[in-house]
Amino acid sequence: MWHMKKVAFYYWPMIQGRGEFIRLLLEEAGADYLDVARTKGGTAAMMRFLDGKEPGALPFAAPFVRVGRTVVSQTANVLAFLAPRLGLVPRDEALRAEASQIQLTIADFVGEIHDTHHPIAGSLYYEDQKREAKRRARNFVEERLPRYLGWLEDVLARNRRSGGRWLVGRDLTYVDLSAFQVIEGLRYAFPHAMARLERRIPRLIALRDRVAARPRIAAYLASKRRLPFNQLGIFRSYPELDLPRGR
Repeated sequence: MWHMKKVAFYYWPMIQGRGEFIRLLLEEAGADYLDVARTKGGTAAMMRFLDGKEPGALPFAAPFVRVGRTVVSQTANVLAFLAPRLGLVPRDEALRAEASQIQLTIADFVGEIHDTHHPIAGSLYYEDQKREAKRRARNFVEERLPRYLGWLEDVLARNRRSGGRWLVGRDLTYVDLSAFQVIEGLRYAFPHAMARLERRIPRLIALRDRVAARPRIAAYLASKRRLPFNQLGIFRSYPELDLPRGR
């Protein structure tokens, strides 16, 4: 693992959201990091970057990180930047590209998950687009959810280097942490759909369990640093969108 300066991590302090994928990497690596917006005056400090009042690359939105003078944004890009420095991606260039490919696909997946409850506009309340959300969620649960999860299951099955235990290479990487987070969030948002689907993705569920059992991740999940899922983040629990069988 390369020596790296302290990581300043910027994300909204009340939700897991897209920032949680970065938090999981930092926690698993035992990295020296500061969750800036959870400190006094931290949200204002984050907004100074978003308003273009701080030097460095201009983030479009949180999450982003600052390491020394380097500012990096976009979740998948942040993970690809940090993971080599924290020993959570193989050194092989082809495997790094594969990890990035998987993470970008997970980003697409996360976007579709968000759009089940906000299919018209993120600036509108859920109640203002509830009718459209029900239609979008039905399509997601019946078509998109099994397709994405089935793809991740297939990626695991094809990875002979790890015997199907990890998504890329021989050992855990940042994309395994991201897959864990997706499963956790889906279990919260779509418990009925996941109960039906999980028997079809045994490798992916086993991966989730392996990640949860890792000492640093287990300690993080049990700590106050791990925020609970809520109705403000990407993964939201609206029972009317989690269609039981037969509906």
